[in-house]
This record gives sequence, C-alpha cells and structure tokens, in this order.
Amino acid sequence: MSVAERRVELKTAKEIDFLRASGKLAARLLESVCKEVRLGVTTNDLDRVGAEFIKQHGAQPAFLGYRGFPKTICLSVNDEVVHGIPGTRKLVEGDIVGVDVGVLLNGWYGDCARTVVAGGVGKISQEVQKLLNVSKASLEKAIEAAVAGGRLGDISFAMQSVVEAVGFSVVREYGGHGIGRALHEDPHIPCMGKAGTGMRLTPGLVLALEVMANIGKPEIDHKPDGWTVVTKDGSLSAHFEHTVAITENGTEVLTRI
Repeated sequence: MSVAERRVELKTAKEIDFLRASGKLAARLLESVCKEVRLGVTTNDLDRVGAEFIKQHGAQPAFLGYRGFPKTICLSVNDEVVHGIPGTRKLVEGDIVGVDVGVLLNGWYGDCARTVVAGGVGKISQEVQKLLNVSKASLEKAIEAAVAGGRLGDISFAMQSVVEAVGFSVVREYGGHGIGRALHEDPHIPCMGKAGTGMRLTPGLVLALEVMANIGKPEIDHKPDGWTVVTKDGSLSAHFEHTVAITENGTEVLTRI
C-alpha cells in the first residue's frame, strides 16, 4: 500500500448517510443558482442567490473563507476554467458559466458543478454545444469507471479519452478529490491518466469527480486575483462535477437529484 493510499479515509455506511444529505443539498443549491443564470444578472447576484439558499437550509458555505476565497460559490465564465470569483460582471448572450458550489452540513461536505449557458443553448455555436455535451459525457464515463475493484487511473482515463476523442483537451493541473469532513481529501483524481494504474477502488471511498475540458489546448494560467484559472490560449472551457460513493452495493451519485 502506498503512502497516498494510507492517507485515504474510507467512510462507513453511517458517514455516507451524512454525505448523502450534504450531496443532495449541494445538488439543490446548484439547481437553484443555475436557474438564475440569465442575461443581465451579475455573478455577484448569483453568489447572493447561493448564500441565501445555504442560509435558509441551515448549512454553511464550503468555499467562503476556504484558503481565503472571498465568495460563497465559484463562477467561471467562458475561458475561465475554475475558481472564478463572483463580481460585477454582467452575463451576456452566449456566455457559458461554470457554476461550482459546496456546502457544509452537519460537519460533512457536498460539492458539485455544472456549466450552463446564459440566454439558452440556442445562443451558442455547435462547437460550444459539443464542448458542453462532451464534458458532461466525460463525467458520466468517469462515474461508470468508479467501481469497486477498479483503479483510480480508470476514472482519469475515462475522462481524458472521451474529451480527446473529439479533439478537445483536459486540464492537467487540476482534478477531483476525496471528500468528507474536509472539502479536499486524498486521493487527487486527475483529468488524465492510464487505465489499470493507481490505487485500487474500494467500498467506502467518496470522491468528487471533476472534468475540466477546453476547446483549445490544455495549458492554463491564473488571473491576478490569485484564484481564477483561465485557458492560456483564451479558448472556452467547461466544468462538470459530481460526488460519488463507492459502496458494497455499487456506486451512488450523491449529488444527483
């Protein structure tokens, strides 16, 4: 067993019950924010929607204050990959918005993300629609690969192969993670990898699987705010995330309504 595997915390059935509740609340939060993604709203407006939802449901924001992050949710627009800070930017027709949310409920975290279109899907090109479709399909393939007896590399390979099959790229530097009493736990789950490699997947693992796909090249950069990750070539990027639990009875998506 590697050092990384020794650090991984397997969850009991009772603990997965808590994570299930956190995951469902995060999923409902994501739905609530995504419904408000429309023309003319600012990303600050969306952040306030998220903050009010979390407050109303007796939870705490997972991201606010995390390593100094200044807002409740992450909103990444167009060439922003992840970790976009809400602000005064107004959404315009055709903007694609990565909505990433997290909650802390009864001491357990829930985390999920989705990329949606301001003004409706009819306002984007076929290539951008393909980016959204492929990114979502990539996450579903990753979930299918997250089964007891498999390897961590199977998940990463599934993400990468679906995205690269259509000529797009996956981000190398960021990825998914374990989740539980901490927002980010071991193991790290890259968006690229080799099937049949990495730690063995066992019941009790709870993983936040994240796909970050770019229309252009995989290289990234950071904005001066120190948080917002952007594509280096300015190409559009999409982000999808679900939290899953690997159990004795199969794999359950905890953040799917």
